[in-house]
Amino acid sequence: MKGTTIKWLSKPQKHDYPAAQSYLSLICPPRIAKQLVARLKHAPIAEFAAKDIFRATGLALLRSSDIHVNRYRRLIALKQPISPLLLFRDTGHGKAVIADGYHRLCAVYTFDEDAMIPCQII
Repeated sequence: MKGTTIKWLSKPQKHDYPAAQSYLSLICPPRIAKQLVARLKHAPIAEFAAKDIFRATGLALLRSSDIHVNRYRRLIALKQPISPLLLFRDTGHGKAVIADGYHRLCAVYTFDEDAMIPCQII
């Protein structure tokens, strides 16, 4: 479905940051997770191709039948804007970590693997 225009919000929604902190608290101490999210809030927006984000994270693509992926696919089809991703560079492991936005990434990828995705990244 290349050619589908994906609309993006200019910045992540407020509820994306607590979600990112919750996830990051699973992979690092809560105090560090809180500091990372504080940095994410002030990070500029950068863009990366969907396929490159997948390669950098090493994550698998969730199927369109996943309820959350399907929800974002519907929003995209309805031309509703979605939130940029929140990413953390885990240089110790040589990976990018999706702090928030995994389902959005999967939904976008099903439309266009080359789509440029806005992200806040630290």
